[in-house]
Amino acid sequence: MSAIQKPKPIQNRLTALLGVDYPIVQAPMGWIARSQLASAVSNAGALGIIETSSGELDAIKQEIARMRALTAKPFGVNIAQAFVRDPNIVDFVVAQGVRFVTTSAGDPTRYTAALKGAGLTVFHVVPTLKAALKAVDAGVDGLVVEGAEGGGFKNPRDVSTMVLLPLIRERTQVPLIAAGGITDGPTMAAAFALGAEAVQMGTRMVSAAESPVHQNWKDAIVNAAETDTVFLNRFGSPALRALRTQKTERLDRELTSDYQGPPVMAEFARAKDLYFGGDMEASIALSGQVAGRITSIRPVQEIIEETMMGFYLTLEGLRTRYAW
Repeated sequence: MSAIQKPKPIQNRLTALLGVDYPIVQAPMGWIARSQLASAVSNAGALGIIETSSGELDAIKQEIARMRALTAKPFGVNIAQAFVRDPNIVDFVVAQGVRFVTTSAGDPTRYTAALKGAGLTVFHVVPTLKAALKAVDAGVDGLVVEGAEGGGFKNPRDVSTMVLLPLIRERTQVPLIAAGGITDGPTMAAAFALGAEAVQMGTRMVSAAESPVHQNWKDAIVNAAETDTVFLNRFGSPALRALRTQKTERLDRELTSDYQGPPVMAEFARAKDLYFGGDMEASIALSGQVAGRITSIRPVQEIIEETMMGFYLTLEGLRTRYAW
Protein backbone atom coordinates (compact mmCIF):
# COMPACT_ATOMS: atom_id res chain seq x y z
CA MET A 1 0.00 0.00 0.00
CA SER A 2 1.52 3.32 -1.09
CA ALA A 3 2.10 5.85 1.68
CA ILE A 4 1.18 8.76 -0.60
CA GLN A 5 -1.86 9.65 -2.70
CA LYS A 6 -1.87 7.89 -6.05
CA PRO A 7 -1.07 10.50 -8.73
CA LYS A 8 -3.30 11.02 -11.74
CA PRO A 9 -2.21 9.42 -15.01
CA ILE A 10 -0.70 11.42 -17.88
CA GLN A 11 -2.19 11.30 -21.35
CA ASN A 12 0.28 11.99 -24.14
CA ARG A 13 1.80 10.28 -27.18
CA LEU A 14 4.12 8.16 -25.07
CA THR A 15 1.54 6.81 -22.65
CA ALA A 16 -0.73 6.03 -25.59
CA LEU A 17 2.06 4.17 -27.41
CA LEU A 18 3.24 2.30 -24.33
CA GLY A 19 -0.16 1.66 -22.76
CA VAL A 20 0.94 2.96 -19.35
CA ASP A 21 -0.37 5.47 -16.83
CA TYR A 22 2.94 7.19 -16.22
CA PRO A 23 5.56 8.05 -18.87
CA ILE A 24 8.46 6.58 -16.92
CA VAL A 25 10.60 3.81 -18.39
CA GLN A 26 13.05 1.62 -16.47
CA ALA A 27 16.45 1.37 -18.16
CA PRO A 28 17.45 -2.02 -19.66
CA MET A 29 20.49 -2.75 -17.51
CA GLY A 30 22.30 -6.03 -18.10
CA TRP A 31 21.46 -8.78 -15.56
CA ILE A 32 19.49 -6.21 -13.52
CA ALA A 33 16.54 -5.46 -15.79
CA ARG A 34 14.78 -8.76 -15.29
CA SER A 35 11.38 -9.80 -14.01
CA GLN A 36 11.87 -8.95 -10.34
CA LEU A 37 12.53 -5.28 -11.07
CA ALA A 38 10.69 -4.84 -14.36
CA SER A 39 7.41 -6.30 -13.07
CA ALA A 40 7.48 -3.92 -10.09
CA VAL A 41 7.88 -0.99 -12.49
CA SER A 42 5.04 -2.13 -14.74
CA ASN A 43 2.76 -2.86 -11.78
CA ALA A 44 3.39 0.69 -10.53
CA GLY A 45 1.95 2.09 -13.77
CA ALA A 46 5.20 2.76 -15.62
CA LEU A 47 7.05 0.58 -18.16
CA GLY A 48 9.41 -2.19 -17.15
CA ILE A 49 12.02 -3.33 -19.66
CA ILE A 50 13.73 -6.72 -19.91
CA GLU A 51 17.37 -6.64 -20.96
CA THR A 52 19.23 -8.73 -23.53
CA SER A 53 22.67 -7.15 -23.11
CA SER A 54 23.76 -10.00 -20.83
CA GLY A 55 23.50 -12.25 -23.88
CA GLU A 56 21.79 -14.95 -21.80
CA LEU A 57 18.84 -15.45 -24.13
CA ASP A 58 17.67 -18.72 -22.57
CA ALA A 59 17.46 -16.95 -19.22
CA ILE A 60 15.77 -13.95 -20.84
CA LYS A 61 13.06 -16.18 -22.29
CA GLN A 62 12.36 -17.48 -18.80
CA GLU A 63 12.34 -13.94 -17.41
CA ILE A 64 9.74 -12.86 -19.96
CA ALA A 65 7.58 -15.84 -18.98
CA ARG A 66 7.94 -14.79 -15.33
CA MET A 67 6.94 -11.25 -16.25
CA ARG A 68 3.60 -12.52 -17.51
CA ALA A 69 3.07 -14.35 -14.24
CA LEU A 70 3.98 -11.25 -12.21
CA THR A 71 2.15 -8.52 -14.12
CA ALA A 72 -0.72 -8.05 -16.54
CA LYS A 73 0.63 -4.60 -17.43
CA PRO A 74 2.66 -3.70 -20.55
CA PHE A 75 6.42 -4.19 -20.64
CA GLY A 76 9.15 -4.06 -23.25
CA VAL A 77 12.42 -5.62 -24.31
CA ASN A 78 15.71 -3.99 -25.26
CA ILE A 79 17.97 -5.26 -28.04
CA ALA A 80 21.53 -4.15 -27.27
CA GLN A 81 23.05 -4.75 -30.68
CA ALA A 82 26.72 -4.60 -29.73
CA PHE A 83 26.28 -7.20 -27.01
CA VAL A 84 23.68 -9.52 -28.56
CA ARG A 85 25.09 -10.91 -31.78
CA ASP A 86 22.50 -13.65 -32.28
CA PRO A 87 21.40 -13.34 -35.95
CA ASN A 88 17.92 -14.48 -34.91
CA ILE A 89 17.42 -11.88 -32.18
CA VAL A 90 14.49 -10.25 -33.99
CA ASP A 91 12.71 -13.60 -34.34
CA PHE A 92 13.47 -14.28 -30.68
CA VAL A 93 11.91 -11.00 -29.54
CA VAL A 94 8.89 -11.31 -31.82
CA ALA A 95 8.28 -14.84 -30.56
CA GLN A 96 8.02 -13.54 -26.99
CA GLY A 97 4.91 -11.57 -27.91
CA VAL A 98 6.13 -8.19 -26.64
CA ARG A 99 4.84 -5.08 -28.38
CA PHE A 100 7.51 -2.50 -27.47
CA VAL A 101 11.24 -2.70 -28.17
CA THR A 102 14.13 -0.34 -27.68
CA THR A 103 17.23 -0.90 -29.77
CA SER A 104 20.62 0.43 -28.72
CA ALA A 105 24.38 0.23 -29.17
CA GLY A 106 24.25 -0.12 -32.93
CA ASP A 107 22.86 0.93 -36.29
CA PRO A 108 19.09 1.68 -36.26
CA THR A 109 18.77 0.42 -39.84
CA ARG A 110 19.73 -3.10 -38.78
CA TYR A 111 16.53 -4.23 -37.07
CA THR A 112 13.94 -1.44 -37.29
CA ALA A 113 12.21 -2.54 -40.50
CA ALA A 114 11.95 -6.17 -39.39
CA LEU A 115 10.63 -5.27 -35.95
CA LYS A 116 8.08 -2.82 -37.31
CA GLY A 117 7.10 -5.31 -39.99
CA ALA A 118 6.18 -7.67 -37.16
CA GLY A 119 3.94 -4.98 -35.66
CA LEU A 120 6.20 -3.81 -32.82
CA THR A 121 6.71 -0.24 -31.64
CA VAL A 122 10.43 0.59 -31.90
CA PHE A 123 12.46 3.29 -30.16
CA HIS A 124 16.20 3.68 -30.72
CA VAL A 125 18.67 5.00 -28.13
CA VAL A 126 20.72 7.95 -29.42
CA PRO A 127 23.61 9.96 -27.93
CA THR A 128 23.92 12.59 -30.71
CA LEU A 129 21.80 14.57 -33.15
CA LYS A 130 23.38 12.72 -36.10
CA ALA A 131 22.34 9.38 -34.60
CA ALA A 132 18.82 10.71 -33.96
CA LEU A 133 18.34 11.81 -37.56
CA LYS A 134 19.61 8.47 -38.83
CA ALA A 135 17.18 6.60 -36.57
CA VAL A 136 14.24 8.73 -37.70
CA ASP A 137 15.19 8.08 -41.32
CA ALA A 138 15.25 4.36 -40.49
CA GLY A 139 11.59 4.61 -39.47
CA VAL A 140 11.65 4.34 -35.68
CA ASP A 141 8.54 5.34 -33.74
CA GLY A 142 10.52 7.37 -31.24
CA LEU A 143 13.88 7.98 -29.59
CA VAL A 144 15.51 7.50 -26.21
CA VAL A 145 17.76 10.56 -25.96
CA GLU A 146 20.66 9.58 -23.71
CA GLY A 147 22.76 12.27 -22.06
CA ALA A 148 26.29 11.52 -20.91
CA GLU A 149 25.55 12.11 -17.22
CA GLY A 150 23.66 8.82 -17.23
CA GLY A 151 25.28 5.56 -16.21
CA GLY A 152 26.31 2.70 -18.44
CA PHE A 153 27.79 2.56 -21.90
CA LYS A 154 28.18 5.87 -23.69
CA ASN A 155 29.40 7.66 -26.78
CA PRO A 156 33.01 8.75 -26.07
CA ARG A 157 32.07 12.28 -27.23
CA ASP A 158 29.82 13.08 -24.31
CA VAL A 159 26.95 15.58 -24.46
CA SER A 160 24.71 16.37 -21.50
CA THR A 161 20.95 15.80 -21.54
CA MET A 162 20.30 19.52 -21.14
CA VAL A 163 22.08 20.22 -24.46
CA LEU A 164 21.18 17.07 -26.39
CA LEU A 165 17.47 16.82 -25.62
CA PRO A 166 16.33 20.27 -26.87
CA LEU A 167 18.67 19.96 -29.86
CA ILE A 168 17.01 16.73 -30.98
CA ARG A 169 13.56 18.13 -30.17
CA GLU A 170 14.20 21.05 -32.51
CA ARG A 171 15.11 18.75 -35.40
CA THR A 172 12.66 15.85 -35.03
CA GLN A 173 8.94 15.34 -34.53
CA VAL A 174 8.90 11.83 -33.01
CA PRO A 175 8.21 11.23 -29.30
CA LEU A 176 11.30 11.48 -27.09
CA ILE A 177 12.21 9.63 -23.89
CA ALA A 178 14.86 11.54 -21.92
CA ALA A 179 17.60 9.49 -20.24
CA GLY A 180 20.49 10.68 -18.09
CA GLY A 181 20.13 12.75 -14.95
CA ILE A 182 16.51 11.78 -14.24
CA THR A 183 15.73 10.70 -10.70
CA ASP A 184 12.64 12.56 -9.42
CA GLY A 185 9.76 14.88 -10.23
CA PRO A 186 11.74 18.10 -10.77
CA THR A 187 14.18 16.41 -13.16
CA MET A 188 11.27 14.83 -15.01
CA ALA A 189 9.61 18.25 -15.32
CA ALA A 190 12.87 19.71 -16.61
CA ALA A 191 13.07 16.98 -19.25
CA PHE A 192 9.49 17.72 -20.34
CA ALA A 193 10.30 21.43 -20.56
CA LEU A 194 13.15 20.50 -22.93
CA GLY A 195 10.93 18.45 -25.20
CA ALA A 196 10.61 14.96 -23.73
CA GLU A 197 7.29 13.15 -23.36
CA ALA A 198 8.69 10.45 -21.08
CA VAL A 199 11.77 9.78 -18.99
CA GLN A 200 13.98 6.77 -18.38
CA MET A 201 15.51 5.94 -15.00
CA GLY A 202 18.52 3.69 -14.57
CA THR A 203 20.57 4.42 -11.46
CA ARG A 204 17.43 5.18 -9.45
CA MET A 205 16.12 1.73 -10.32
CA VAL A 206 19.42 0.00 -9.53
CA SER A 207 19.07 1.36 -6.00
CA ALA A 208 15.41 0.35 -5.65
CA ALA A 209 14.30 -2.20 -3.09
CA GLU A 210 13.27 -4.64 -5.85
CA SER A 211 16.56 -4.33 -7.71
CA PRO A 212 18.36 -7.70 -7.64
CA VAL A 213 21.86 -6.24 -7.13
CA HIS A 214 23.80 -6.76 -3.92
CA GLN A 215 23.19 -4.42 -1.02
CA ASN A 216 26.79 -3.18 -1.28
CA TRP A 217 26.05 -1.62 -4.67
CA LYS A 218 22.85 -0.02 -3.43
CA ASP A 219 24.67 1.37 -0.40
CA ALA A 220 27.44 2.74 -2.63
CA ILE A 221 24.84 4.66 -4.63
CA VAL A 222 23.15 6.03 -1.51
CA ASN A 223 26.52 7.09 -0.06
CA ALA A 224 27.88 8.59 -3.29
CA ALA A 225 28.57 12.29 -3.74
CA GLU A 226 27.71 14.00 -7.00
CA THR A 227 31.38 13.72 -7.97
CA ASP A 228 31.61 9.98 -7.29
CA THR A 229 31.33 8.72 -10.85
CA VAL A 230 34.03 8.47 -13.51
CA PHE A 231 33.73 8.61 -17.30
CA LEU A 232 35.96 5.82 -18.61
CA ASN A 233 37.39 4.84 -21.98
CA ARG A 234 37.01 8.27 -23.54
CA PHE A 235 39.61 7.30 -26.16
CA GLY A 236 38.00 3.98 -27.02
CA SER A 237 34.56 2.49 -27.46
CA PRO A 238 32.34 2.05 -25.68
CA ALA A 239 32.93 4.73 -23.12
CA LEU A 240 31.10 4.23 -19.85
CA ARG A 241 30.10 6.00 -16.67
CA ALA A 242 30.57 4.14 -13.40
CA LEU A 243 30.84 4.60 -9.66
CA ARG A 244 34.21 5.72 -8.36
CA THR A 245 36.07 2.77 -6.79
CA GLN A 246 39.73 1.83 -6.52
CA LYS A 247 39.39 -0.09 -9.78
CA THR A 248 37.66 2.65 -11.73
CA GLU A 249 40.00 5.35 -10.41
CA ARG A 250 42.91 3.24 -11.65
CA LEU A 251 41.24 2.78 -15.03
CA ASP A 252 40.52 6.50 -15.19
CA ARG A 253 44.27 7.14 -14.98
CA GLU A 254 45.27 4.32 -17.34
CA LEU A 255 42.75 4.62 -20.17
CA THR A 256 44.52 7.40 -22.04
CA SER A 257 45.07 7.85 -25.78
CA ASP A 258 48.24 5.72 -25.66
CA TYR A 259 46.76 2.91 -23.55
CA GLN A 260 47.98 -0.53 -24.69
CA GLY A 261 46.34 -2.77 -22.09
CA PRO A 262 43.34 -5.11 -22.33
CA PRO A 263 40.00 -3.63 -23.48
CA VAL A 264 37.83 -2.14 -20.79
CA MET A 265 35.15 -4.76 -21.47
CA ALA A 266 37.51 -7.38 -20.03
CA GLU A 267 36.75 -5.83 -16.64
CA PHE A 268 33.25 -7.32 -16.85
CA ALA A 269 34.50 -10.91 -16.75
CA ARG A 270 33.62 -10.99 -13.03
CA ALA A 271 30.56 -8.77 -13.29
CA LYS A 272 28.34 -11.15 -11.34
CA ASP A 273 30.79 -11.11 -8.42
CA LEU A 274 30.04 -7.39 -8.12
CA TYR A 275 26.38 -7.39 -9.15
CA PHE A 276 25.28 -10.24 -6.92
CA GLY A 277 28.31 -11.04 -4.75
CA GLY A 278 28.89 -7.49 -3.55
CA ASP A 279 32.62 -7.29 -4.38
CA MET A 280 32.78 -3.68 -5.56
CA GLU A 281 36.32 -4.13 -6.90
CA ALA A 282 35.56 -7.28 -8.92
CA SER A 283 34.16 -5.37 -11.88
CA ILE A 284 32.67 -1.99 -12.82
CA ALA A 285 29.51 -0.68 -11.14
CA LEU A 286 27.82 1.32 -13.90
CA SER A 287 26.11 4.41 -12.48
CA GLY A 288 24.97 7.89 -13.42
CA GLN A 289 25.81 11.17 -11.74
CA VAL A 290 22.37 11.16 -10.08
CA ALA A 291 23.84 8.71 -7.57
CA GLY A 292 24.83 11.90 -5.74
CA ARG A 293 21.14 12.77 -5.32
CA ILE A 294 19.84 9.38 -4.21
CA THR A 295 19.69 9.18 -0.43
CA SER A 296 17.66 6.07 0.32
CA ILE A 297 16.62 2.67 -0.96
CA ARG A 298 12.92 2.83 -1.78
CA PRO A 299 10.30 0.47 -3.23
CA VAL A 300 9.64 0.97 -6.93
CA GLN A 301 6.03 2.00 -6.40
CA GLU A 302 7.09 4.80 -4.06
CA ILE A 303 9.74 5.95 -6.53
CA ILE A 304 7.22 6.10 -9.39
CA GLU A 305 4.43 7.74 -7.40
CA GLU A 306 6.67 10.27 -5.67
CA THR A 307 8.24 11.15 -9.01
CA MET A 308 4.83 11.81 -10.52
CA MET A 309 3.65 13.85 -7.54
CA GLY A 310 6.89 15.81 -7.64
CA PHE A 311 6.41 16.38 -11.35
CA TYR A 312 2.94 17.85 -10.83
CA LEU A 313 4.06 19.95 -7.87
CA THR A 314 6.97 21.35 -9.89
CA LEU A 315 4.69 22.32 -12.76
CA GLU A 316 2.22 23.94 -10.37
CA GLY A 317 4.99 25.81 -8.58
CA LEU A 318 6.32 27.20 -11.84
CA ARG A 319 2.84 28.18 -12.97
CA THR A 320 2.12 29.94 -9.67
CA ARG A 321 5.40 31.84 -9.61
CA TYR A 322 5.98 32.69 -13.24
CA ALA A 323 2.85 32.34 -15.40
CA TRP A 324 1.22 35.56 -16.53
